Amino acid sequence: MEKSALVYVILTMVTVGFGLCVENRDYVPQAIRGGREFGRGPCERRQARNRIAVFAIYCLLTGVSACRIAVGNDYWVYRDNFLLITQERHVSSEFGFNYIVKWIQELFGHDEYLYVFAFFSIITVFFFVKALEDQGSCFALSLYLLMTGGYYFNSLNSVRYYLALAMALFSMKYVIRGEYGKFVLVILAGAMFHKSVLLVIPVYLAAGFLAGASLKRWHYAAGGFFVATLIFGQSLYREIIFFFYPFYRDSAFDNGELSYANILKCACVLALALVCRRGLKDDPVKRFYFFLNLFGLVVYSCGSFIPEVSRVGYYMIIAQIFLIPGLLDCLPAGRFRRFCHGGVVCAFGGYFFLLLRGMYAVDVRLLPYLNWIFND
Repeated sequence: MEKSALVYVILTMVTVGFGLCVENRDYVPQAIRGGREFGRGPCERRQARNRIAVFAIYCLLTGVSACRIAVGNDYWVYRDNFLLITQERHVSSEFGFNYIVKWIQELFGHDEYLYVFAFFSIITVFFFVKALEDQGSCFALSLYLLMTGGYYFNSLNSVRYYLALAMALFSMKYVIRGEYGKFVLVILAGAMFHKSVLLVIPVYLAAGFLAGASLKRWHYAAGGFFVATLIFGQSLYREIIFFFYPFYRDSAFDNGELSYANILKCACVLALALVCRRGLKDDPVKRFYFFLNLFGLVVYSCGSFIPEVSRVGYYMIIAQIFLIPGLLDCLPAGRFRRFCHGGVVCAFGGYFFLLLRGMYAVDVRLLPYLNWIFND
């Protein structure tokens, strides 16, 4: 790896360092619970320190993302689409994305694509960081998992999708609260940028229902039936997918490959959940994240017929950034807990190293990192 990879490594280390300054274990339950009383009252010194650290993290993540140039295999494809949108020609992107692109170029000038990328970086990172602040009881570890899991760095590619993913992550708290109207509104807003996010409405609602239910036999029967439809009803699912995304049929993305890395991640998290099952039993928040991880495991194991299956699965397994720290907190203090913490950190660190090596691939091109400040 060449020197610019250090930008990503240093960014991860520095932001996680700031994350260690965030002590929001008492704040998160209130943020998830919400209500009219949430947020009232004086700002304590600890909460002020938290906000400063979170703001610093937001600025660092936004700066690296917004200042990039020629980073990502679809960077120049997006730039060409910006020009087509300005000319009011047909593009496949959603109307919300098209409207904002056209508005920014009318405001700053024709072919000022740097401003467009910067705008979407600002709002994407906002939703990621705000979700971490409101739902990550162990903020630093959740941030570490977000970074080393590749979610942030992949957002430098596939601009529309990762904005929708960040909004889906942000919307989880509304499902947990039972504020389904707000949840649906956030997802509908996200669908204006990438309509695939609409699938999280039934998925997250199902996870929320199961999280608050005492599982009966019919729940297991319904789950088994759904898995059977994924195995024996693939042609029907494919026709539904190609109705919305006809250009995926027989494309390079329609390759039927299994994502072994994501299957392994989901399986390992499931094993950790079995070890910590007592902590899951009476905690609907952790159970919600647990069922999303379980859904992700099913999708990755049985849904290889879905084009770009990783994009479908990411809507579910991104909940791991909250589930894993929550499960580790359930373990009694001692050697085994430290071993599990160290194992998670090392496993995701190794995964991050492999991601960095793969970022040079022609179909990824997240490295080398260039920005318009130093590489103009």
